[in-house]
Amino acid sequence: MSYTNKPILITGAAGFIGYHLSEKLLDQGYSVVGVDNVNDYYDVSLKRDRLKNLQSKKGFTFEEINIADRSLLNDVFKKHGVEYVVNLAAQAGVRYSLTHPEAYIDSNVTGFVNILECCRHNEVKHLVYASSSSVYGANKKMPFSVKDNIDHPVSLYAATKKANELLAHSYAANFNLPSSGLRFFTVYGPWGRPDMALFLFTKAILEGKPIDVYNYGKMKRDFTYVGDVVEGISRLLPSIPLANKEWDPMRPDPSSSFAPYKVFNIGNSNPVELMDYIKEVEKNLGAQAEKNLLPIQTGDVPETYADVNALMEAVEYKPNTSIEEGIKKFIDWYKWYYKK
Repeated sequence: MSYTNKPILITGAAGFIGYHLSEKLLDQGYSVVGVDNVNDYYDVSLKRDRLKNLQSKKGFTFEEINIADRSLLNDVFKKHGVEYVVNLAAQAGVRYSLTHPEAYIDSNVTGFVNILECCRHNEVKHLVYASSSSVYGANKKMPFSVKDNIDHPVSLYAATKKANELLAHSYAANFNLPSSGLRFFTVYGPWGRPDMALFLFTKAILEGKPIDVYNYGKMKRDFTYVGDVVEGISRLLPSIPLANKEWDPMRPDPSSSFAPYKVFNIGNSNPVELMDYIKEVEKNLGAQAEKNLLPIQTGDVPETYADVNALMEAVEYKPNTSIEEGIKKFIDWYKWYYKK
């Protein structure tokens, strides 16, 4: 049964996760208003091809605007009368934040405040927004739990994502705006981002070039297949958070609140050694990678691991696609898309 007969607004619709979520909701029979500024952080033609696929489907409308422009964004909200919003528009990437901090403030902070303001003034029932596993920063306790303190981010990108959670909480508390923050763990899959490891590894190996392997390969990542991520989002969207009546200000639980506010991890809960991930890529490509072993990069962390108990409790779902299945799907797509 549908939870809304109005279009669902998805920002970042030309992006990796936004594209897959838009496609899923359209296939479920919902109308989608996609918003994206189609910037050149990575290959614009890939973004345009994602949009072309979405525009071929019934029920998709596209608005090419920047969420940092409050007036244009508000016009979109008013024009389409949306009740549910998924904010996936953001300046992504940990390393890029070291050299282009202003891009993160414009999109991830100013843009997010504009989203909150538009939701507040347009009677939005539920705002779901992308946070990141990066917010766990210097934390060492594994697995990362939404009940953990996240006061020590190690990149500006992570700091802006934590800021999103704090801002969302203030709007939940002051204006009763229900919001759910989703901490994604290393999302990969077809139509993925060219700046991410799987894409970089695949391209380099096919071109016979060496791959850069950081922390000398001693990394673990909770690699999460994009289809699992969008399944989690689509289940959470109609699950509007309520105030937690048992929330104790003397022992505050960071994952919920006296306000209608929740945060969730969306991860595979199965950390994989980076070298094992690379072996799976090599197996699918039928080629060995020449590895350029390097120290860990500034702003990076050696391991991620998601505790998804909160997600299970809320919507009875846990990501479960293996890297064997997920990497094969990505490489099949890559060879098709780039005609390799």
